[in-house]
Amino acid sequence: TGGHTTEILRLLSCLSESYSPRHYIFADSDKMSEAKIRSFEQKRSETFSNSQFTLDRIPRSREVRQSWTSSVVTTLYSILYSLPLTYKLKPDLILCNGPGTCVPVCLSALLLGLLGMKRAIIVYVESICRVETLSLSGKILYYFSDYFIVQWPDLKEKYPKSVYLGRIV
Repeated sequence: TGGHTTEILRLLSCLSESYSPRHYIFADSDKMSEAKIRSFEQKRSETFSNSQFTLDRIPRSREVRQSWTSSVVTTLYSILYSLPLTYKLKPDLILCNGPGTCVPVCLSALLLGLLGMKRAIIVYVESICRVETLSLSGKILYYFSDYFIVQWPDLKEKYPKSVYLGRIV
């Protein structure tokens, strides 16, 4: 929502037109991202005439201040909801940056890869506001992502698997 969407759109603005179609997945309770994405894609279509994208909503895996116990149930529900969507989209690459919504999508993609249906490369970019510690999504996806990018050198020291590229958003 909001900040995460702004960060991911900044990253996407650097991608060539070969990254098409793009499939945006965000939480069903997210009221801001759709408008930001449509505006971004409208501007992108002025440069790349063959720009294609889709928008999909999934149940939010965890609300802010939701209890840990109940978030297990809602995350499982979100994973079950994500599985058919991920199977339908069969992404080559998943680029995500921290909202809880990315965890069910990535876990669904991992499951499809384990079942031999489609292997997706998962690139996780930790939010620039995470200077000393990882977000909860980062703590989970650190172990499952193919590339785990941090934007602060202290995080690279704490998490050796990560890739430090400086501030990229």
